[in-house]
Amino acid sequence: MRDTIKINELDNVAVALVDLQAGQSIRISAEETVELREDIPRGHKFALCDIAEKSAVVKYGSPIGYTKAPVAKGAWIHTHNLKTGLGDLLTYTYEPVEEAQLAPRQATFQGFVRADGKVGVRNEIWIIPTVGCVNNVAGLIEKKAQKYISGSIEDIIAFRHPYGCSQMGEDQENTRRVLADLIRHPNAGGVLVLGLGCENSNIDEIKKYLGDYDESRVRFLVSQDAEDEVETALELIRELAEQAAKAERETVSADKLIIGMKCGGSDGLSGITANPLVGAFSDTLIAAGGTTILTEVPEMFGAETILMNRCANEELFDKTVCLINDFKNYFTSHNQTIYENPSPGNKKGGISTLEDKSLGCTQKSGNAPVRGVLSYGEEVKVAGLNLLSAPGNDLVASTALAASGAQIVLFTTGRGTPFASPVPTVKISSNSALAGKKSNWIDFDAGVLTDEAELAELKEEFFRYVLEVASGKKVKSEENGYHDMAIFKQGVTL
Repeated sequence: MRDTIKINELDNVAVALVDLQAGQSIRISAEETVELREDIPRGHKFALCDIAEKSAVVKYGSPIGYTKAPVAKGAWIHTHNLKTGLGDLLTYTYEPVEEAQLAPRQATFQGFVRADGKVGVRNEIWIIPTVGCVNNVAGLIEKKAQKYISGSIEDIIAFRHPYGCSQMGEDQENTRRVLADLIRHPNAGGVLVLGLGCENSNIDEIKKYLGDYDESRVRFLVSQDAEDEVETALELIRELAEQAAKAERETVSADKLIIGMKCGGSDGLSGITANPLVGAFSDTLIAAGGTTILTEVPEMFGAETILMNRCANEELFDKTVCLINDFKNYFTSHNQTIYENPSPGNKKGGISTLEDKSLGCTQKSGNAPVRGVLSYGEEVKVAGLNLLSAPGNDLVASTALAASGAQIVLFTTGRGTPFASPVPTVKISSNSALAGKKSNWIDFDAGVLTDEAELAELKEEFFRYVLEVASGKKVKSEENGYHDMAIFKQGVTL
């Protein structure tokens, strides 16, 4: 197993792949050795040369910040001696790079083809409240409705949330759009929309956002209009279940897959193992005609020009500039610092600045050109790599991916998390220690890339694994019965 890695030939730091001790002599290459001046925890960085004060620290071939004081060769580089180099709003210039050429390939999975041509990777019945006031009713209905699971129905799930009333403007619009997106989602073979009756986002309002939908797989219930809302709901679910149970998986081209990509609880290995693995997967799926969605805009700050210059045309470039600057304005409008993003867990894992995290995060995008840029709650329209406006929060961003059409979310982590989203949420560990310790959370170990595993080979194994998940293999959060949903709250509460 390697002890360290120098990611890019331009870097003036290396990353520890294991805990290193002061005094160790580390061989970086045949010509280069470094004697460590301090202990270096796994995932953290150390200097490969003397670096003067206010000089760039380079990782992934790009600056991740500037030194606060002189740093000696072999010294630990982290938050104590490194600060961000990022500012506020920037002016960007479109400098397109040569489009990556991806070798076409064929792949299939077993999915549920819906009447509108969309394909689900699950056949579940969803209970979607229009307002938080009926969350407990939805939970009771979920519990009592389990008796209707039969045939190909895999689960009956209530997705609770606290919104749907006392909202205004765009904040209220976001809630309505996301609820409508989930009602139309192909992973649901049947949907019960459960309203109260007096809420702002009542059922009649939600129907305005649905557009064309398969009326045979959606039922609506206004609780205030029913004498016994639970019994009435159970009868509606029985009707939905009778139809959904007849659905069968069939062979479908992988070009029908839409996969969301997200990371959280990162460590210093995330940008070296798990995120590049997801990036290689993204390129592979896109080569098969499929679609991937990259989100968490604040974690693009500092690496945004890489994505901007991969935009397929100038219109997409302009949309990406707005994507970035609109989120910066969102931060400043709430009197918050734009670039103070890495969480305590990120920092403990070796991530020092937002540039450090962002350059690692964007590894998930692979090399394919950007074909689409989506606003929050907007569904995918174009195959290939899409960028989605959503925050870094794990539950909010993963729900946003599902709302935009993702049938599966790939979630990389160096710290571990048990959460789920409305769709199967695959947890990919950046280090093998986490995969071993939290085997009840982690679905796939990318930490083997620090040992003898090769990215090209592991990518193929991972691609096969995701096709298995798309064909019905349950991920750990599903086995544990976890199902989460969180809507982006942006406005005042009345």
